[in-house]
Amino acid sequence: MKKFVLILMLIMVFVILIGVILGGNQENRQPISYNHKLHTEEVGLTCQDCHLNVETHRRASIPNIEVCGDCHDDAEAENKEEAKVGDYVSRNAKIPWIQIHEVPDHAYFSHRRHVLLGKIDCKACHGDVAKLETPFAESYLSTDMDWCMDCHEQRAVTTDCNTCHR
Repeated sequence: MKKFVLILMLIMVFVILIGVILGGNQENRQPISYNHKLHTEEVGLTCQDCHLNVETHRRASIPNIEVCGDCHDDAEAENKEEAKVGDYVSRNAKIPWIQIHEVPDHAYFSHRRHVLLGKIDCKACHGDVAKLETPFAESYLSTDMDWCMDCHEQRAVTTDCNTCHR
C-alpha cells in the first residue's frame, strides 16, 4: 500500500511539473509576444491607434489583422514575432489573442464612458502598458466591486447599483 501511495505521489509531482513547464510561462499564453513598449516609444503609437473602439464603444477592442496589417504584412520578417503577425495577415487569418481583462457578466462597463467622458487614463486600470515588453500574463488589477466603488467614490461619480448592474 505504501508503495502504491508513493508511486501515485510521484505521478502527481510529474504531472504538476509538466504543467508548470508547458503552461507556467504566462507570457507565452498569447500567440504573439507583443511588445507595447516598442510600439509606443519607437513607433509612437497611442492606445487609441490600436484599440480603435476605446472612445466610441463599450468594449475597447483587441487589435487584429485589420489594424496590425497596416504595418505588418511580411511573413518573412527578421523578427520572429513580427513574422508571426505577417503570417496571420498574409493568410487573412485572425490572431487568436487570449482576452486577459474581463468584466464580470453581471456588471456593465463602458470604455467610452470611462475614457472619453470620464477622462480616465488607460494607466488607471491597465497600469503603465506603454512600458510592457511582453504581453499581459494577467489582469493588472482585480475589477471587483470594492475597487469600482472606491474609484467611483474618489471621483464623486454615482454609486447607484443600476448604473453598473443592468
